[in-house]
Amino acid sequence: MQDFKKLLVWQKAFEFVPVCYKHTASFPPDERYILTSQLKRAVLSISNNIAEGCGRFSQNDLAHFLQIALGSTTEVENLILVAQALGYLNDDAFDQLNTLNMEIRKMLISLIYKIRELK
Repeated sequence: MQDFKKLLVWQKAFEFVPVCYKHTASFPPDERYILTSQLKRAVLSISNNIAEGCGRFSQNDLAHFLQIALGSTTEVENLILVAQALGYLNDDAFDQLNTLNMEIRKMLISLIYKIRELK
């Protein structure tokens, strides 16, 4: 077990949440329970799974939850692409969200590889 709050990837994922929430606030009201909700859940899932993995006793469990968080970054990528295609995100907003998401994704991949090396 380790303190998830000390992980830079968790800190970055945690900071990503309000940024994403800010951008989804401008989505149309009829998307509140569809795209908006799905995007918020996916972005929350990143930091939640990092935290949950850190609460486990084995490196295998940690790696497993980091992989789930990694999958959530792919879901976020798809959802922001959909939002952009529908005109809900302008290019600047899309770029900001995509850049943050890709940074987190790269950090997760790196951490997963490091954990696997320790086994």
